[in-house]
Amino acid sequence: MVEKIELQGQVICLILRRELSCGGATFFTPPESSLQMGILQHRQGTELRPHVHRESVRTIKEVHEVLHIEYGMVEAIFYSDDGVMLGSSILRAGDTILLMRGGHGFRMIEDTRILEIKQGPYRGIEEDKRCLDPKPV
Repeated sequence: MVEKIELQGQVICLILRRELSCGGATFFTPPESSLQMGILQHRQGTELRPHVHRESVRTIKEVHEVLHIEYGMVEAIFYSDDGVMLGSSILRAGDTILLMRGGHGFRMIEDTRILEIKQGPYRGIEEDKRCLDPKPV
């Protein structure tokens, strides 16, 4: 299953649950997204042609972030850019979330290990993040 969290008609994040099943290559992000996310699910014996990725200059305006929950349980909390809480979702082992816009925070419910993937290089909190002061709804 794929869950979309939206704000004013814009997708702020996608959640891919570990139970999701697809055939072949299925992408869930629009073509213009600066980070593509999909699932490649193939039957035994399927071969993908060897390839290299061509160099390409791309302008990235929004940093997207992928978190894959390896084990544990975490509550992902979603915010508007100005700190208004929009909702939350519980992520469990095997779930993957793509954070595309808006704010987010996390609360570990169990001991948790998360694999994080995002565009780099990371330049530190001072340059790369703007912390929110959550506002009551």
